[in-house]
Amino acid sequence: MLLERISSPQDVKDLDAADLPLLCSEIRQAILSSSASVGGHIGSNLGVVELTVALHRVFDSPTDKLIFDVSHQTYAHKMLTGRAANYLDAERFGGLSGFTSPTESEHDLFSVGHTSTSVSLACGMAKARDLMGADYNVVAVIGDGSISGGLAFEGFDNLAELGTGVIVIVNDNGWSIAENHGGIYRNLAELRESEGAAPNNFFRSLGLDYRFLANGNDEAAVERALLELRDIDHPVVLHVCTVKGSGYEPAEDDAEGWHHVGPFDIESGTYEALRRSRCEKSETYADITGRYLLMRMAADERVVGISAATPYIMGFTKPRRDAAGSQFVDVGIAEEHAVTYAAGLARAGAKPVLGLYGVFMQRAYDQLWHDLCLNNLPAVILDFGSSVYGTSDATHLSFFDLALQGALPNLRCLAPTCREEYLAMLDWAIDQDSRPVVIRVPGNGVVSNPDFALDPKAPADFTLPRYDVVHEGSDVAILALGSFFSLGESLCDALSAPADGGPALDATLVNPRFATELDEATLDDLARSHRVIVTLEDGVLEGGWGEKVARYLGPTSVRVLCYGVRKGFPDRFDADELLAENGMTLEAITADIRVALS
Repeated sequence: MLLERISSPQDVKDLDAADLPLLCSEIRQAILSSSASVGGHIGSNLGVVELTVALHRVFDSPTDKLIFDVSHQTYAHKMLTGRAANYLDAERFGGLSGFTSPTESEHDLFSVGHTSTSVSLACGMAKARDLMGADYNVVAVIGDGSISGGLAFEGFDNLAELGTGVIVIVNDNGWSIAENHGGIYRNLAELRESEGAAPNNFFRSLGLDYRFLANGNDEAAVERALLELRDIDHPVVLHVCTVKGSGYEPAEDDAEGWHHVGPFDIESGTYEALRRSRCEKSETYADITGRYLLMRMAADERVVGISAATPYIMGFTKPRRDAAGSQFVDVGIAEEHAVTYAAGLARAGAKPVLGLYGVFMQRAYDQLWHDLCLNNLPAVILDFGSSVYGTSDATHLSFFDLALQGALPNLRCLAPTCREEYLAMLDWAIDQDSRPVVIRVPGNGVVSNPDFALDPKAPADFTLPRYDVVHEGSDVAILALGSFFSLGESLCDALSAPADGGPALDATLVNPRFATELDEATLDDLARSHRVIVTLEDGVLEGGWGEKVARYLGPTSVRVLCYGVRKGFPDRFDADELLAENGMTLEAITADIRVALS
């Protein structure tokens, strides 16, 4: 096997050109085999195999700087830079980050997992190179989907003025995560259809040199194009057309579905069946949200669903998008625009509901601050995946959201504990017109609580911060926020049993519901009648909700124990192990409480 003999890019250069189709085939099979076992980004990685081989044939990494946008397309790059065993040896599958990581290799320049960054990074590296009198190539690889992000526009704009040697490869496969959205894609389509000759050309309009390559899955053709550009003395864009999922028919036929998948069967391509069987056993908040919002849209033309290229997280599959019609808008990978777009909708009287992964919401922090909160506009943002049980790559940590949102005036952040409470909060948030609302969708699966009343004649009201005291006890009160409410229930059960001669404790259990605001009246009551108050939150401790509780109760005699995750960048962690490292096991918390009471 050729791939087993590749330990560095030099080994790729030493191969005969006649061997390269076989190498590409082996890389493709390794991507499929490893991803079928542990899951991964299929379409993007299969699409750039030939491009990646050509990059390492022409350029001299790490002397020449290769920068990959998002970097979810770097499996082939990793194989060609000494890490092939992680894709060939079943015992090592999943041992690498799904993204570039400088801790893994000198060939990975940045930890990158968010989109639209590569051109700006390339501008910075090229400027530093020139200032220091160095001589190397700077090459950025950016997908067409990433160009919809505002940072990419800013990078291209600065690149044109920078005026030095930078090569930007636009990998155009006609897809983002779902279909592309935005005016620039009409121009890309014109350029594809005219093989780069269309008079309208976004890149040339900025003053950038431009080249076009129709078949980016032809390694020899890509290599020839790159050889012409190596050591160029000015910025140039190489527009390369590739096929997302190239070489694997199921991924070619369903680019959206095969963007990222869990384990699957290679022969039959039955990941859909596997996913459906899992969904039959447990509801998802995506499906709950999609069904609910379609119902609200049918009843009220002002309700508008918004996605930033991830419609599936809020349950808007292609059939639901078609059913919603003009009441569902995908703005592309442009979270900043999505938030400000929602502000404009709200100001004009519509009822926008924006679904975002929490880890990408932080990209739009200024828009949250300036456009929504400062103007106090009643848009609804659904915060998905913000949990220690969410994505675990260091590039995609999503549990900083409450600390980020907690200081924003006018913003109400609600944390439901079950599907019924989630729907009640969503109902209230869409109907109210007094403020922006974030609903932190539980990240640890759907819990149903039929006892939570959904009475249309007396709908739940979240106009003022009011905690829900679920059970009244004494001595210790457990305030368990959102998705950690079930942990609070288990903790109360554990305390009710005598331990090591200590007494059984009848703990008070509270569902706070409000994730960034305090119910001061309830806290005052708890402080008067309890000796210890415990806060549990599925997020970072520093700047989080628990610290707000502790600060407010500081002048009182009650002891406050705050539990969450310490700030840091843990990478590919096991959630239960991370919680244990932070003292968040039943045994550890129970012991802490008994010590505090003694």
